[in-house]
Amino acid sequence: MQGSDFQINNRRWYDSHEYTTRAFEILKDMDEAQRRALARDLTTVVKQIKELHEDDEEADVSIGIDRVLGLYKISNSRRWYDKVSVLSYALKTMSTLPKEDFYTIMEGITVSAQGSESVA
Repeated sequence: MQGSDFQINNRRWYDSHEYTTRAFEILKDMDEAQRRALARDLTTVVKQIKELHEDDEEADVSIGIDRVLGLYKISNSRRWYDKVSVLSYALKTMSTLPKEDFYTIMEGITVSAQGSESVA
């Protein structure tokens, strides 16, 4: 999908970035145990990234309107990923990261899943 097509066709807050969309597709296809394990790992990684940024005065902590609306919807528990409390918590925690860190994590999930598919 071309970049401009990707930007025009997105509807959900996580559709604004290709790796984020793919990571959510991967999460949706996981079984409950896999989601919980990944969510715990994500929470650990996010905490480590936040610790790295503690002394960084220039860290961009604005999460943007789309992610704010996403957090609001999480509180209403209307979406599939809101139903898994540990995953919902991990996503809330991730949403407070600078965008580039958030996108890097989404890319990591996607690349890691693609790597495991080629091994299987």
